[in-house]
Amino acid sequence: MEGFINALGEAFYIFITAFVHIFKDRVKTKHFIDRLVYIGADTVPVVFITSMFTGGVLALQTYSTLHKFNSEYLIGVLVALSMGRELGPVLTSLMVVARVCSAITASIGTMKVTEQIDALETLAINPYSYLTSPILFAFMIDVPLLTIISDISGIAGGYLVSTFIFHINGHMYWDKTKEIVDFYDIYGGLYKSFVYGIVIATVSNYFGFKTTGGNQGVGRATTSSVVVSSMLILTLDYFLTAIIYR
Repeated sequence: MEGFINALGEAFYIFITAFVHIFKDRVKTKHFIDRLVYIGADTVPVVFITSMFTGGVLALQTYSTLHKFNSEYLIGVLVALSMGRELGPVLTSLMVVARVCSAITASIGTMKVTEQIDALETLAINPYSYLTSPILFAFMIDVPLLTIISDISGIAGGYLVSTFIFHINGHMYWDKTKEIVDFYDIYGGLYKSFVYGIVIATVSNYFGFKTTGGNQGVGRATTSSVVVSSMLILTLDYFLTAIIYR
């Protein structure tokens, strides 16, 4: 228990320090843009494909049930609500964890075990300002933007399946979706993704700075980073859903 509390305190310290240095030291533009592109732009294809097929699967699964009640026109509503409230932010965050979280932890961990971070401190360069602040700032921006792409892709995937496979009227699909789905449903998902972005960045930075034991230590830290990030996202999803949509 004591170890857990210490780890929680250290992770919180890393987050607060990185967050403060975003405004205190002004994040270097080049480092920030590099992280922004790596975390966001390079992840777009993964998020797009995953969300497109997820929306298609939702349409496939819901059609048989709705067809019994002659309510096929509600497929778009169910797909949009599922993507906007839950699957969009959660799937996006898990894709980011799988692709980016491990790489960031490995990068910082390698710097730690090869004493490059000690070298930064010797040169009077704050490692939190130099390394973690651009990462945190980029995650806070990129994950919500990727979630928007995920929502749109999922709804589009549901539309393609509904119209081309089940021959549902496309105008009815969009009209019912716009009529019933509220922007609040989408905003709630974006709030979630913002929190998830902070969690992923903090966990990645924490395990990177806590790396010890050479190359094997980097591997262990990377695995721990991915597992802990994924568990926190799924756990927080319950509590955030209860708070936002109660």
